[in-house]
Amino acid sequence: MINIVLFGKPGAGKGTQAEFLKEKYNLMHLSTGDIFRFNIKNETALGKLAKTYIDKGDLVPDEVTIKMLEDTVNKNLDVAGFLFDGFPRTLAQAIELDTFLDSKNWKITATIALEANDEVLVQRILERGKTSGRSDDQDEEKIRHRYQEYNEKTAPLIEYYKNQNKFYPVDGIGSIAEITERLSKVIDHF
Repeated sequence: MINIVLFGKPGAGKGTQAEFLKEKYNLMHLSTGDIFRFNIKNETALGKLAKTYIDKGDLVPDEVTIKMLEDTVNKNLDVAGFLFDGFPRTLAQAIELDTFLDSKNWKITATIALEANDEVLVQRILERGKTSGRSDDQDEEKIRHRYQEYNEKTAPLIEYYKNQNKFYPVDGIGSIAEITERLSKVIDHF
């Protein structure tokens, strides 16, 4: 089983690349945003709980996010592996994910980081904002705030995965096909 954490700042191309990688390697793409939307739309108990936090403008607590993720994994045990996109975002989430995977005798195979200069990424997101409909993709101040959040909360995961020899940086600048090829070279190594 191959379990990949796809890592990178907003606009780095994680969602785009996940679409190619899930097909090529028969991986289940687990996007926390998609999982939240599914649970809220279907009014699951966890979805209703998450919505109470979201409606107040609060972040959904780790334990709720992790439980949703675990439920989704447990319903899809027949895949070749999982592609985690947008999770983990904090050290506590990474530790919880490792604990959950250990309970299944699985592990994270690799954390692959799409790396790109902030200025390039800001322009990508502003361009995406013209069609995405997301207000946070249209406001440069909000975009830069997301990078600050990333640097404070998510970047420490780099050391966590480096210490496990599971961190692989990949140049996230170039055509979609070029980036997919770089990612594939890392994954094919396993």
